[in-house]
Amino acid sequence: MAEVQKVTPFLWFDNQAKEAMEYYCSVFPDSKITDVEYYPDESLDEHFVGMTGKVITGVFELSGQQFMCLDGGPEFKLSEAVSFLVSCKDQEEIDYFWEKLSHVPESEQCGWCKDKFGVSWQIVPENMNEYMTSNAAVQVMLQMKKIDIVGLQNA
Repeated sequence: MAEVQKVTPFLWFDNQAKEAMEYYCSVFPDSKITDVEYYPDESLDEHFVGMTGKVITGVFELSGQQFMCLDGGPEFKLSEAVSFLVSCKDQEEIDYFWEKLSHVPESEQCGWCKDKFGVSWQIVPENMNEYMTSNAAVQVMLQMKKIDIVGLQNA
C-alpha cells in the first residue's frame, strides 16, 4: 500500500499569520515555526499589490502537529465550522489553554472558544467522550462555557 499523505491544517489570515504563528508557538509546548516565506515585491506581479512583506506560506508545529498558514487578505474569514480540539489531562490544563485561547466571550459555549485571530478551539478533557454517554452530564455541559470536570463528574 502506498504511503498516505499527512493532513495538514492550513489557516487563512487577513494579515496576522506571523503574529498568529508566534502566539500559538508560545501557548503550546514543544512548538516551533519551521519556515516562513514572504510575498515577493509587488512590482513583480499585479496579484501581489499590497502584500509585499506579508506571509505567503508559514509552516509551524504545535506539539508535533504541523500547520500551515498565509496572509491572504480579507476575502475569506475563519468560522466555527472548523475548530481544533485540545484534549487536556486535567482541569489545570483546561484552565491554562482556556485562559490563553479564549478571547471572544460571546463565542464561548460547551468548551468551545475563539481566539484573538478568529480560530475556534475546543478545550476539553481527554475523556470527554465518556461524559457524553450520560444524559445528565450532557445537560450540565450544555450550561457551561469553559468545561468544569468536577461539574461533569457530579452530573
